[in-house]
Amino acid sequence: MQPFIKLRLTVMNFLQFAIWGAYLTSMGRYLGAAGFGSEIGNFYAMQGFVSLFMPALMGIVADRWIPAQRLLGLCHAVAGALMMGVFLYTQTEAPSYTSLFVLYSLSVAFYMPTLALSNSVAYTSLEQSGLDLVKSFPPIRVFGTVGFICTMITVSLLGLEATSGQFAVSGIIGLVLAVYSQTLPHCPTAPKGQSKSLVEALGLRAFVLFKQRKMALFFIFSMLLGVSLQITNGFANPFISTFGEIPAYADTFGVKHANILISLSQLSETLCILLIPFALRRFGIRRVMLIAMTAWVLRFAFLGLGNPGSGVWLFLLSMVVYGVAFDFFNVSGSLFVDKETDPSIRSSAQGLFMIMTNGIGATLGSLGAQAVINHFVSSQTETTAVLSGWSTSWYIFAGYSAVVAVLFALLFRYKTETEA
Repeated sequence: MQPFIKLRLTVMNFLQFAIWGAYLTSMGRYLGAAGFGSEIGNFYAMQGFVSLFMPALMGIVADRWIPAQRLLGLCHAVAGALMMGVFLYTQTEAPSYTSLFVLYSLSVAFYMPTLALSNSVAYTSLEQSGLDLVKSFPPIRVFGTVGFICTMITVSLLGLEATSGQFAVSGIIGLVLAVYSQTLPHCPTAPKGQSKSLVEALGLRAFVLFKQRKMALFFIFSMLLGVSLQITNGFANPFISTFGEIPAYADTFGVKHANILISLSQLSETLCILLIPFALRRFGIRRVMLIAMTAWVLRFAFLGLGNPGSGVWLFLLSMVVYGVAFDFFNVSGSLFVDKETDPSIRSSAQGLFMIMTNGIGATLGSLGAQAVINHFVSSQTETTAVLSGWSTSWYIFAGYSAVVAVLFALLFRYKTETEA
């Protein structure tokens, strides 16, 4: 039964992230083509906003009333149906921004909690089978990234990057997973009196950690670095597609298949996870976080310097360093929180870390990036001026990341034995 359980959970993870990969990196391109380019940041900010409370609320429901695998299916059923609603609404003669945004927001409000619920289902199922979580879960989770990459590439090859068809792909996969979730192993609710309270689920108990200087600084910088998380997801594809308006770049692979080019970022992310244990042993958490911050500087700077023609190698470098930027920050940061907090508030501390990064940080980053791009890009009409505005925007994002890195190096003085 053990290999069978692993296979079933692998399929779950593949579908879980395939849903997201269908639109996360190409939605900005569709919104720009549909005349909503000045609102792209709002769509990505909504993911961060609902992440502040929906995962916690659904976690309480799974703890107290509805088994996690059932709730996972229900959330995917609602999210998938609403995403199909987004697609169908875009087929009307003149879809409005408000209606489109409301449908999308409701869909992601039910999708975002499934990221945590799918982990809960996997952890519980592996434990019930007597398997070691540390050894068994990472290979299963890797297939989530594989699923994300597969739908990115599929959407690109089907020519859906600039159309709302990407939402249909996401919705269909979501409905498939809604059905599949009901076949997964039973995950019992917590015994009466042992379920988390809302305060615990939201990570509010962990705010006591702000009394410690090192933890206060860590969470503040986590938020500041979280600002960068969704910027390239929202704007890299529409940026690259802009080169298509210049004849010299119109037929380049990057312009025609920007999603495939961007998918190298996810491939790098998968590979860089393997480097984290070595990096932490060799450099310690402070230097690893500084490496991540430097990688974010390079991620943005290479985009500003490159093009899909002779400068495509700079785009490729940007995709490669993304793995270091994302993993060395997200995964290493989570490990640091786990190591430095008391077991009694460890779960709340992890919740607080997610709120600061994927909640507050990513929301502010999406809205801030949109303001910058509206000023330097959307205000232009001539193609060369638009591309110049894009480069300026990427340099601003790189400069912001550089300032954060310098401040972190000056203020965060925590040292491990490796760094002593």
